[in-house]
Amino acid sequence: MLIGIDPLLSPDLLRILRAMGHGDEIVIADANFPAEACANRLLRADGIDAPQMLAAILSVMPLDTYDDTPANVMQIVGKPDEVPPVVALFQSTINDYADTPATLGSIERFAFYERAKTAFAIIQTGERRLYGNIVLKKGVVRPNQAGPEKIVRDQ
Repeated sequence: MLIGIDPLLSPDLLRILRAMGHGDEIVIADANFPAEACANRLLRADGIDAPQMLAAILSVMPLDTYDDTPANVMQIVGKPDEVPPVVALFQSTINDYADTPATLGSIERFAFYERAKTAFAIIQTGERRLYGNIVLKKGVVRPNQAGPEKIVRDQ
């Protein structure tokens, strides 16, 4: 355990988030998502719902401020403008936890799968609500966000 780190962030997930660079993407996927077929790196979080995982990730990872839509969800097939309840929760989670405001974008289902294939990693959650999938683009951690300017070490 660590002080100030959400316990949903496993050691493997923390390593991945730390290894990601500016512009890299991570997908939070629901239980129905074809994660094994799409993932370069796959982490499982079966007992966790997608909005909980989103909040945990946003507690340590900035969203990209150079992209107008650094967070995108999967559109409902045949109803691209409809907002499922889980997606409304994603937006409220971003509003509450993201370091900068962001409005969700949306991507057609098969285009979302193709984008997921290029993501740095996919986290497959236990989310059972349909369309509980979101892709996040990592932003820049600025010097004043990274903690103390000077770290004192024993000499």
